[in-house]
Amino acid sequence: MIKLSKTLSLYLGKNYLLNTLAVLTALLSIIYLLDILELLRRANKTGDIPLGIILQMGLLKLPEIGQTIFPFAILFSALWTFWQLNRRSELVVLRASGFSVWQFLAPIVLLAALIGALQIGLINPAGALLIGKYDRLESEFLKKQSSQIALFKEGLWLRQEIDPDKQQSFKKTHNVNLAEGYIILHARKIAHPSWQLLNVTVFYLDTEDQLLMRLDAKSATLEKNLWTFNDVLVNSNQTPPTRLPAFTLPTTLTIKDIEDSFSSPQSMSFWNLPGHIQTLRETGFETGPLIVHYHNLLAQPLFLMAMVILAATVSMRPPRFGGTLVLIASGLFIGLGVFFLSSFLQALGASNQLPPPLAAWAPSIIFILFGLSALIHLEDG
Repeated sequence: MIKLSKTLSLYLGKNYLLNTLAVLTALLSIIYLLDILELLRRANKTGDIPLGIILQMGLLKLPEIGQTIFPFAILFSALWTFWQLNRRSELVVLRASGFSVWQFLAPIVLLAALIGALQIGLINPAGALLIGKYDRLESEFLKKQSSQIALFKEGLWLRQEIDPDKQQSFKKTHNVNLAEGYIILHARKIAHPSWQLLNVTVFYLDTEDQLLMRLDAKSATLEKNLWTFNDVLVNSNQTPPTRLPAFTLPTTLTIKDIEDSFSSPQSMSFWNLPGHIQTLRETGFETGPLIVHYHNLLAQPLFLMAMVILAATVSMRPPRFGGTLVLIASGLFIGLGVFFLSSFLQALGASNQLPPPLAAWAPSIIFILFGLSALIHLEDG
């Protein structure tokens, strides 16, 4: 078997890389324009927002969206590359020169794996950092939410705005005048599944960051738009310390909001995921979705390799088997199959109906085995 030269490997890799960049740029440009239109629509509802902020928010979101469309960009760029080589009869020349499909496929497969490794080590951490900044701008200008939640080994930390104008019902029901400001809540432990916070401390501050009140409670519960603190010591700057059996504060949060904030992987870097998963496990929270996401990232190089192999199965056939329309239809069919099977298995893993690592790795293994068997059949045929 003749060895593929370095020059030929670089030629194939260069063609594929340029096509990948072109496809990725086209897809991201379309998504960016659509996202800008959506942000402008939302901005019209909240008041005047500088156009520069809207454009910046769209750019900040691109790396996170880019990771979602990476497999499809890899798939379609591979289809395009092999179609070009086939159309120019370069594949025929390579085969006639004694090269097997495995030899001229190898540089492109390895390049796809390298792109996957780059996504894990660089693009994902950068995307997590930028999406965090996007969330802050969204909260500031589009007023999506006014709460911030974090979970550490020391317990739960939560920051929540107190806006009297939005909480008139609480004032009427409890006959309490609330000052505008925010609370910082710290719970050292969380009891599951009752979702009761234990050993709770709350700091109530005004808009000038001046302390208005401190609460030290044995426990707290969240239900019906209320924080209810039990066996609580109230320290106010206007009254002496008082111990009460219960004390309530309004909230717009729900238990689902808090749980979703912990399991959302978008703002979590790949390098920080293992520690965060361990913290969630120790505090009793559901870790299935994050474990699936973590192993999805680990499997990304293998998954992108599978996309190249699948593309080769339909685009390396002789031109007589169909033209451009057949190629596009094949690409769309493969893309839909990849999306639905991957989503289905990941949903099973997130709900623990399948072991999360298996749910994350299974699509890559299935697609590679299917692609290799199809290529072997193509070679023998």
